[in-house]
Amino acid sequence: MTTSVFLAVVFAACLHAAWNSLIKGSADKHTAMLGVVLGHVPICIVMILLAPPFNTEALPWMIGGIFLHLGYQQFLITAYRLADLTLVYPIARGRAPLIVTVVSVAVLGLSFTVFEVSGVLLITFGVVFLAFAKRVDGTRDLRGVVLALGTGGFIAAYSLVDGIGARVAGSPLGFWSWAALGNAVMFTCWTALIRPKTFAGLRSDRSAMVMGLGGGTASFLAYGLVIWAFTQAPIALVTALRETSIVFALLIGTIILKERVTRVKIISAGVIIAGAAVLRISIS
Repeated sequence: MTTSVFLAVVFAACLHAAWNSLIKGSADKHTAMLGVVLGHVPICIVMILLAPPFNTEALPWMIGGIFLHLGYQQFLITAYRLADLTLVYPIARGRAPLIVTVVSVAVLGLSFTVFEVSGVLLITFGVVFLAFAKRVDGTRDLRGVVLALGTGGFIAAYSLVDGIGARVAGSPLGFWSWAALGNAVMFTCWTALIRPKTFAGLRSDRSAMVMGLGGGTASFLAYGLVIWAFTQAPIALVTALRETSIVFALLIGTIILKERVTRVKIISAGVIIAGAAVLRISIS
């Protein structure tokens, strides 16, 4: 992993935490997610016109990724309805690196240095430790933990599928632009099926539309950078480094959303930062 890839992924992590905080801070999580997904459309169209076309061999990977992103979005919305950003986000994001690393070694036949494995394990441990965080009333939010773990499973799955698909496509930007547009269509159709009144709420709330456009642009750029990084470095390392977004999410949740600061969250953030530092050292 080069320095440019490292910096691009860390910047993507910051953008990702920012748009997730918009979803969590909104009164209606599904409407906010719809706004973000529709906010992808303008930049998708522009990028499709500018980006080189992708190889059609990548279509099965693209279609699989679209469905996995839809599952991820549904789990994430439900989790944010029930639990804090500072609980859901880290657990959801932190499960993926370990899964992706194991699959990369066992299925894809990749190998990693001691520093790289250590960085992945530190980031994963820092996130798992957050499962021990307690709510204000002293109880543990088991439903939030379970939903966050389910979300993490989808993240691991779409990371592998999109990473392989982007390499097969030969045009990371073209691949992601069409995939994001497909996800926007899929999520919109799903919303029309299960929550048709959501569209009326989005049309009547101008701030939600503006927020959706801003969040959608941030989301597109964040994952677009990650898709590109998947073609430049091992998917497992990119996935792990991307989860430094957890630290940004903890800061946003604490400072802006006024969620409770706990010793567990502080220790977890420190371990995650240490893991990112180890990955940085591993750059050759």
